[in-house]
Amino acid sequence: MSVDERAPVLARTVPPPVLPARRPSPGPAKAVVVIAPFALTVALGLWGIRRQNTMWGDESVTYQLAHRDLSQIWHTAQHIDLVHALYYAVMHEIFGLFGGGLLTLRLPSVLAMSLAAAGVGLLGLRLAGPRAGLLAGLVFPLLPQVQKFAQEGRSYAMVCALVTWATYALVAGVSHRARWRWAVYGSTMLLACLLHEFAVLALIAHGVTLVVSRVPRPVLRAWTVAAAGVVAGLLPLAIYSAGQSEQVAWIGVPVRLEYFLVVAVVGVVCALAPLGVRGPIRLSVLALPILVLPGLLLLIASLVKPLFVDRYVLFSNIGIALLLGALMDYFHRRQLSSRIAWIAAVAVLASLVQPSLSLRTPQSRSNNVTAIAAAVREEGRPGDGLLYLSGRHRILTAANPEDTRFLTDLALAQDPVSSNTLAGVELPAQEIAARMLEFDRIVAVRAAGAHSSADPREEAKTSTLRRHFREYGTTHVNGARVTVYVMR
Repeated sequence: MSVDERAPVLARTVPPPVLPARRPSPGPAKAVVVIAPFALTVALGLWGIRRQNTMWGDESVTYQLAHRDLSQIWHTAQHIDLVHALYYAVMHEIFGLFGGGLLTLRLPSVLAMSLAAAGVGLLGLRLAGPRAGLLAGLVFPLLPQVQKFAQEGRSYAMVCALVTWATYALVAGVSHRARWRWAVYGSTMLLACLLHEFAVLALIAHGVTLVVSRVPRPVLRAWTVAAAGVVAGLLPLAIYSAGQSEQVAWIGVPVRLEYFLVVAVVGVVCALAPLGVRGPIRLSVLALPILVLPGLLLLIASLVKPLFVDRYVLFSNIGIALLLGALMDYFHRRQLSSRIAWIAAVAVLASLVQPSLSLRTPQSRSNNVTAIAAAVREEGRPGDGLLYLSGRHRILTAANPEDTRFLTDLALAQDPVSSNTLAGVELPAQEIAARMLEFDRIVAVRAAGAHSSADPREEAKTSTLRRHFREYGTTHVNGARVTVYVMR
């Protein structure tokens, strides 16, 4: 056989050169990890956002104060709610741009929680890969507590978003060590703390993560400087707001502690698996402290003064979302039975249907100020007297002054706006009693669970009703009862 005849045979037997495998571009994966959680959170946030056009007490306070001008917000904060003054100022500007309706009240929280979901996805991607990041980002908006506060006109969703992105800046700062990254981290954490003081508990969790991860000393030093700046910036607010501690006097026992305990236990179990990829910071070392420590520290503080409320540590849900997303990715990588995985996923989703539906009803909140004000409007007649037991519950009907316009507030000496207060200033006890005797019918509003107060004004109200009036009829609504009294 000639050389020319052998050439085709040799060509067939020589293997083609092995080219290096091309790694998929991280760009598309990163985009999906950001966009999918963001879009899901927006969809869930818009679903039933009006809650049948109702509002509850805390949202009513936001609504009322955000409609005041900035100087009035500042002067009111000198008396009460200083911890939320920045949030009220932000909402005032938003109301000025987009109008002060119910949607405008809640849409900033929807947007903030959507940004938090995108940040959770990026954290999962950085610490455990694209699949874990996507799963974590999708789990986050499904959590009942996240769904609840994504639709609430309060600061907690904004705080959660800021803590999420501060956590991302922390992880990026450990890897790159650029000074500007630590400046971003510190400023983001400070803004979160100024919106709500208890965001500082996330700062403690971050410190524990860095210590356990044994990061290099320059990194720990950079974090210490940033943390010191956050504490220094927060200190004036913490000192002045301490004088308003009576506004959390309503906290008797830990509020909705069960959710925190269940989620913390689930998180600890998840952390037992080898989650994430090896790097300067392991996923479980980041997620577990931010899930457990803030709530645990509030519970310890509650031994001295009750402070634990689940929404104060809403950002803890960042941790459980990361852990659950990484655990599902771990199961996939271990090639566990797909049938079992599908059954578990369907079971989890089915268990979330009822909570998701109930969260979008007026009954999902502790009161319904829209229904309370409507009951006052329906039970009262033009010229009737109006009485609040106690006076601080005047905020329950203040969101829409039209509901009480034809009634006479018997105890009010100075309205909330002109007095730079939430509930106004009341008359002395004797004058309240004298005014009550001038009316044949009085509509009384009493908040659910309210106890008799030793304040002379409240004693004057209840004793005058008991001695000179009889109960004509009572309407029970979510969070209060509205009673009509007639002169004996």
